[in-house]
This record gives sequence, C-alpha cells and structure tokens, in this order.
Amino acid sequence: MNKSYPDLTNVAPGWPGIPARWTSSAKSGVGKALNDSSPLWFTISHGILNEIYYPRIDQACVRDIGFIVTDGVGFFSEEKRHTTSEIISRTDGIPAFKIINTCKQGFYQIETDIIADPRRPVLLQRSRFTVLKKSAEEYQLFLLVAPHLGNYGDGNTGWIGDYKGVPMLFAKRDHFALAVACSLPWRKRSVGFVGFSDGWTDIHENKKMTKEYARAENGNVALTAKIDLRSAAAEFVIAVGFGTNEQEAGIRARFSLRDSFDVLYEEYVDQWKTWQASLLSLPGSSTGNNIYRISTSVLRVHDALHFPGGSIASLSVPWGFTKGDNDLGGYHLVWPRDMVQTAQALIACGATDATSRSLGYLECTQEADGHWPQNMWLDGSPYWKGVQMDETALPILLVDLAYREKVIDKKGVKSFWQMVKKAAAYLVQNGPVSPQDRWEENPGYSTFTVAAEIAALLAAADIADMSNEASVGTYLREVADSWNACIDRWMYVTENDWCEKYGVGGYYVRVAEITRDKGTPHVGKDVLVKNHSEATSEHLSHHLISPDVLALVRFGLRDAHDLRILNTVKIVDALLKTDTPKGPIWHRYNEDGYGEHEDGAPFDGTGIGRAWPLLTGERAHYELAAGNTKQAKKLLETMELLANEGGLLPEQTWDTTDIPERELYLGRPSGSAMPLVWAHAEYIKLLRSLREGKVFDMPLQTVKRYLIDKIVSNRMLWSFNNKLRSMPFGRILRVETLAPVMVKWTSDDWSTFHEGSTIDSGLGVHFNDIPTNEFPEGTEIIFTLFWKESKQWEEVNFLVTIDSEINGIHG
Repeated sequence: MNKSYPDLTNVAPGWPGIPARWTSSAKSGVGKALNDSSPLWFTISHGILNEIYYPRIDQACVRDIGFIVTDGVGFFSEEKRHTTSEIISRTDGIPAFKIINTCKQGFYQIETDIIADPRRPVLLQRSRFTVLKKSAEEYQLFLLVAPHLGNYGDGNTGWIGDYKGVPMLFAKRDHFALAVACSLPWRKRSVGFVGFSDGWTDIHENKKMTKEYARAENGNVALTAKIDLRSAAAEFVIAVGFGTNEQEAGIRARFSLRDSFDVLYEEYVDQWKTWQASLLSLPGSSTGNNIYRISTSVLRVHDALHFPGGSIASLSVPWGFTKGDNDLGGYHLVWPRDMVQTAQALIACGATDATSRSLGYLECTQEADGHWPQNMWLDGSPYWKGVQMDETALPILLVDLAYREKVIDKKGVKSFWQMVKKAAAYLVQNGPVSPQDRWEENPGYSTFTVAAEIAALLAAADIADMSNEASVGTYLREVADSWNACIDRWMYVTENDWCEKYGVGGYYVRVAEITRDKGTPHVGKDVLVKNHSEATSEHLSHHLISPDVLALVRFGLRDAHDLRILNTVKIVDALLKTDTPKGPIWHRYNEDGYGEHEDGAPFDGTGIGRAWPLLTGERAHYELAAGNTKQAKKLLETMELLANEGGLLPEQTWDTTDIPERELYLGRPSGSAMPLVWAHAEYIKLLRSLREGKVFDMPLQTVKRYLIDKIVSNRMLWSFNNKLRSMPFGRILRVETLAPVMVKWTSDDWSTFHEGSTIDSGLGVHFNDIPTNEFPEGTEIIFTLFWKESKQWEEVNFLVTIDSEINGIHG
C-alpha cells in the first residue's frame, strides 16, 4: 500500500450510497480498438468519458470519468456541467477523439485525447490543463471515476492502493475489476459512497478534498484523486485498466502508462485507416461531417469482437440518467432486426468480410424452434421474452442479399439452408400474425412484419430449390402468394370517418389485432396502445396509422404509385410528419407514447413518441422507388442534418418547442438512444441506393412475382392462427394444421360430405385443399378435423362462407 496514507483502514461512511443511475445517452463519440487484444469500448458525452464496456460490448463497467476544478476557497467547476465542449475526430471515420472543454467563466481549459489502448484493455486519455486566468497554484484539479462494474452500479467495492508501488485507485465487483493510474503523482486519493462520502460531495461542499477514505465496500461507490499540477499547462495521461482482478487491471494500466501515448495513438489510428481504406466510396451531400465515414465506424465499433458477427443496438441506455440496476440491458443488447440492418449496411459499404460472421452468429443464436429472441445478450440468452416475426424473417433476407451481392456463393447459401429452413418453418407455423409488431408493442397483422414475412418466404423458396428441396420451395411460394393476396383483407380499411376526413378511398392501418379465438382482424375496435396511462391507452384501431406501410413498397409487394399506398401516405403525412429547420421528420405512429413527456421530462413508462431519423431514411427509399430521386436526395441531407455535433444519429429527434434547460431543441436529438446503429445502417443503405438508382435491399423475388408477373394466389389459407370466416369466390380453401389430420367437410350442411388427409409440407405444417373454387357465392363450407396421432375428433365444426372478392375492411 502507498506509505503516504497513514490510515488506510479508514472506511467510508454512508453505505450503500444513493441509488445508482446510469448517465446520458446523448453520445458525441463512440470508439474501440480494431484488434482482439483490446476488448474495450468507450463512449463520450457532455465533454467527458462516460460508459466504458469490458470485456464484452454488452457489459458496461464505468458510468463516467471527469474532472472537477476548484480554487480551494469558493470556485467549483465540474467539467461536464460548467464548460463549453468541442469534440474533434482525428479523421473522418476514425474514432480517435480530441475534446476541448473551456470553462464558461473563462478560468481554464482542458484538452483531452481519448483512445482505447490497441494492445490491451485499457482506456487512455491524455489531458492538458491550461490556466486562462490567475495562476496555476490557485487551482486544484480532481479526477472522478464512477465504477458500475458488470452492468451494476450497486455492489461495487472501491479502495485506494498500489500495484507494485505505483499508486492507483481500484474497484471490483464479482469477476470484474478496474485500476486507475496517472502519469503525474496523486496528491490525495479517496473512495466513498455516492451522495454521502464520495469525493464529489466533499469537494462540492468544501471546494477541496477534506476526506481521504481508503475503502468503500459493496455499494454505489466513486473514486476520487487530486492530481499534482506542476505548471500552468500541466499534461498527463490517465489509464483505466480492466481485468478479472485488481492485479490484472493494475498491470495493464501500468503497461499502458509505460508505453508512449503517441505510439499507441498512431497504432490505434492506423488500424482504423486500414479498415476505412477497404470500404466503398459513397459520398453524402457534404453538409459538414462526413456522416458516411462516421456511420461506418459506428457500425464497426458496435461489433461484438469475442462473439464474431454479433452486433448490439447502441452503446447507450436511453434516458440513462433516470435508469438504474433494474435496466441492465439498456440498448447494449442484440436485437436480431437491428443486427440484420447492420449486416446489410456493411454489405452496402463494402465491408463484406463481416457477412459470414454475422450469418454464423445468427445461425448459432437461433432458437431450436427456428425463431430468434426479441433481444438477447451476446451469448444468446434472451433478455426480453417477446417474439417479433420480422426478426425471424429478416435473417433469411440477409442470406438472400449476401448471395445476390456475391458475398457468398451458392455453396455458401446452401450451408445456411438448415437455418433458413427452421426460420421459414417457424414463419409458416406461426405467421402471419405476430405477437409483437416491429416496435415491440402490439400483436396482430402489421404491414412491415407481413411484408418481411412474405419476402422471406420467397427468398427461402429459392434457397430450398438450391438445396434440392423443390417441394418445400413450391409450398413456401404458395403460402407467400396467399398471404400477399390477403394483405388488404387484413389491414386495408375503407368507408369510414377517416376516409371522408382525408379524402381517400381507403388506407392501411398500423396494426390489425385478432379476436380472442384468433379468427378475424380486430379492425374498428379498441386497441391498447403501449406506454400510456390506462385512461388514455385505448384507441380505435382504424384511427392508428404508421409509416410502416412503406414496407409494402420497400419489400417489393406493392408499386410505389399504387393508389392504396398513396392514400395511406397522404394520411401518414397529415398525422405523423413534422417539419423542422433540418427538414421533415416522421413519427412511428399516432398516439405513440415512447418518448419524453410534454414538459421534456424523460420517458418513464409513459410519454409522447418523438420523431425517428431512420424513418426519414425509409421515406427517402420510398421516394427513390417512386422515381423521385431529387426528393430522396433532399431527405438524405435531412438525415445528415439530424446528426449531432459528432455526426451521430439519434433514435429520436425532439419535435416541438425548445426546452433549453432539458437540452431539448427542435430538430436536435432527444434523450433517447444515440447513436442508434439501425439509423446509421439505414443511412448507409440509402447512400448505396442513391448511387445505384434503386433500392439496394429490395428483394428481387417479390418484384418479379408480384410487380412484374403479377402472380395472384388461387388459395386461401385457414389455420388455427388465422381462422377464415369468409373467402372470395373462385379460390381453393387450404386447411393447415401442425399435425396430420383427416379433414371432413361438406358444402350442403352434411347431406353429403367428403374426407381427405393432409400432406406434409416438410416444414411442420400439414395441409389439405378443399376444391371450393367449384362452388358459387353464398356456399357455406363446414369442416372438422380428425387428429390422426391422438385418434380424436376436434369436436368443433368450422364455417367458411364463399363471398365476393373482399378488397378491404369497412372500419
């Protein structure tokens, strides 16, 4: 232990400290080293380091690290609150950052360079403290470190000590440890419980360190040290080393201080330069920052490293300053949907070496029944327990895109057939209804999810053919065709009050829930909208609308000029579009509750949904598909302008009057996740789409089948997940079950009847076709089922009426 501390048994009072909280999600920079030797990720916000992740990108270990400056008498200045901050990246797309923080009162300036040590898991920051007024002797400089090891702010133990004679600050929790060392001597050190005995509390009250506690155990702790300022322009390096124990963390911190910061800095930068040089050149609209290069680095930074191919949604916790240990995941989890978007964008920018890793990761984390979890830790353990059918469809489309772009060959495609087959089986067994839409909220039929499912089934059919399972391919196309033909029956409404109000003949609703017996779409009735109080949560389903309708064009199911699409877009713009100084932005759906409250207070389970920049990208893709290239380019520029000063795109943008005291400004990021990797992926894909003059990720199968060949299904599918009550004249009724059955049916109320056994599709679905195309309108088809394996009758009759063609639902 360091001999300069006479009483190292001095334990800090105030256990366990105030409840732990994370920090701002408004990142201005994210970074990591590009090698296996440094499993460490860092973020920057409000001019300081905040979250540091180690040894996995889903495990945050530090809340924040920053400086306090005082004069020992009356002046108190905290770097993250009392300075103006400027962040500069070394080169576009290289996450080596310089931060210049200038005291708002003009007394000092702190200039800091931040990198991850490319040789070991150590965060390095080189700082220069410059006096602007008075003399150096009148200032005291303190470092504050808030350990939140292993995703927990509580249960941390901190202490002061040394590693083989080098004074350090330590913290440990379970098998996570950190050590903080400095190239200048510490003049004082202390550790305490936050809000009671921590250094910030002491310094804030006394303008200097009056306490030097040696240990604070099993709580919300903070580490504090006074740095020995030797001159008016003191320069020093802080090293924060990580390991499984304090010795491992300590030696790593010491090694990093021993090496030249300049040498490590150039090594870090060179690795990034090499990677950036391997990418395609996709220039944006030159609005300031090179958002393209920044976006590619954001995607690369969010790579999982030790789980090759894995990628998280964001190195942030939305509204983190209000979140504690009850929100372990934040957004540093794998969402299969976001991950596929990332992988597609990496293909778009030419980083194709990542594709096989991404597909391999998806293959290994696929559940036994074929679906992927709503979200998961990097090891595949589910976090939230929901199921979203688009997250099972999109990995199939990733395989298809990789093959189309010649990233993998036919042999490579076939190597993923079993993954694709299991996913397709899950879709046909459980779809088209989804337990949650893509916004993780309502069950039922939604345009984005159904479009993704249909496109995925057609892609899977082609892969089935390649894999010598043509009968499976034929069945998948039949299902896709039938679902495509039913989209309007499920989600298109006509002849209601909104049709009259907005002057349209009909439109697609945001979601059509199903009735309790899973019979018909739940349109025109109340839907419980999430993130609202109970009193305001119910809304008529035909009064809910979403830009998700654009997916019908994006996935190649409908032409961009289809009147039904145009009608819906008209209402989308009327209800969900907001014009800002940056350009137009769109909301997820009307009555959305996921966002800040009206007064700017953070989302706390309820709120008001704000606009999403990625939706501006999706709208640009729609405009491109419609031939409006000029408008698509303008929306690209809007996306760029919606980025923050570091070039990062947020999850949501503030969409109303400025609230400066909450750092909320019209057209600027809200307090949600930033960066959102999905938004950066959408931006990259938009650049590639504009370069090629067509939507980059639009599947070819749907375009040919439904827009060129105009295939129309002659079948209607009945299943326990989609019980038809009526069907158009001239179609064949296909009865589908998940086990072999005999179908017994009649068209004359059992005066006569027919029987037929089901055929095994090869995907866990068994089907039997009833020749209803031979019967006139008004015929009632009644059928029941005999389960062959259990040798039992269903004991319920099902009725399907042959009706005229139904193009929509009267809402």
